[in-house]
Amino acid sequence: MPRFLPEPPYRHGTPSSTAIVLVNLGTPEAPTAPALKRYLREFLSDPRVVEIPKPIWWLILNGIILNVRPKKSAAKYASVWLPEGSPLRVHTERQAKLLKGLLGQRGHQVTVTLAMRYGSPSVPEVLGRLKAAGASRILLVPMYPHYSSSTTATVVDEAAKWLLQLRNQPEMRFVRNFHDDDGYLAALEQSVRRHWQKVGALGNDDRLLISFHGLPKRSLDLGDPYFCECHKTGRLLAERLNLGADRYQICFQSRFGKAEWLQPYTAPTLHEWGKKRVRRVDVICPGFVADCLETLEEIAQEGRDDFLTAGGKEYHYIPALNEDDAWIKALADMVESHLAGWPTRTPADPNALELTVREALKWGART
Repeated sequence: MPRFLPEPPYRHGTPSSTAIVLVNLGTPEAPTAPALKRYLREFLSDPRVVEIPKPIWWLILNGIILNVRPKKSAAKYASVWLPEGSPLRVHTERQAKLLKGLLGQRGHQVTVTLAMRYGSPSVPEVLGRLKAAGASRILLVPMYPHYSSSTTATVVDEAAKWLLQLRNQPEMRFVRNFHDDDGYLAALEQSVRRHWQKVGALGNDDRLLISFHGLPKRSLDLGDPYFCECHKTGRLLAERLNLGADRYQICFQSRFGKAEWLQPYTAPTLHEWGKKRVRRVDVICPGFVADCLETLEEIAQEGRDDFLTAGGKEYHYIPALNEDDAWIKALADMVESHLAGWPTRTPADPNALELTVREALKWGART
């Protein structure tokens, strides 16, 4: 068996190109039990996602979870599925198109596409296609604002595995995180303020819940920075919104299994607030830049039911950034900073060399 993958045909003089890949978590191909089983098997088999000894976890995954969970999850996916497909896939595709358009307006000649860490199109599939098309410089943008071993690191792992198979490797860069990026925070702030303009500002008995995806507490104890980065995002957003500590709460959702996870938990907090007669709750999930099952079903539907059933009066889910103009601009700004030094501008631009040098200096200042 050959050690390396075959190289695509090459003709001397062929210009090299730059590509940007937005990488999101993934999605099943359809809201059906068989599709969910395939997706969950790949996702939950990643040792970075589930850090349980492999033989024990194999028995749990294949003996219990994959026989029970796919049908239940399929019904939940069906409740949020769009005519064009999975919300996560649809919004990420739109973000890629808008990003390419904005970068093009700024004079960059780049390819912009998407990949899914689990499911299709896979990271190796997309990278292979870009290399075959002549891309010699590739920027991977994991669409996770907050770094974690179980999210961002898995993207780097997958790209590294692909690189190990190549004789002629492209140059690659990765965005590690953007939890405290000014543009990202400004887009979040604007989305909350637009929401308040529609439904009214929070009253004295109302709260803003800032909910993030949860992780086992063990990950924090072992040095994962995710918990701290989430808290920084929540604190900076609250400051931008002029909210005191008694007006908002940072929580963590999607707990799985019996082990202790990052706290406080979102669902019990909503239930407790309802019992204490908190009148209204607005919920935002800054860790998701595209709406998906967790935001549209777990937060927008189940969270609302938890709060209202417990005695709350009014509940609002503030959508993810999705195709928000401010977010696409922030994404373009972030991508531009990571492209610094790469020749992406059109040769016809008389300022191309000057701009490239200026961007290279910016990159040096960042590092």
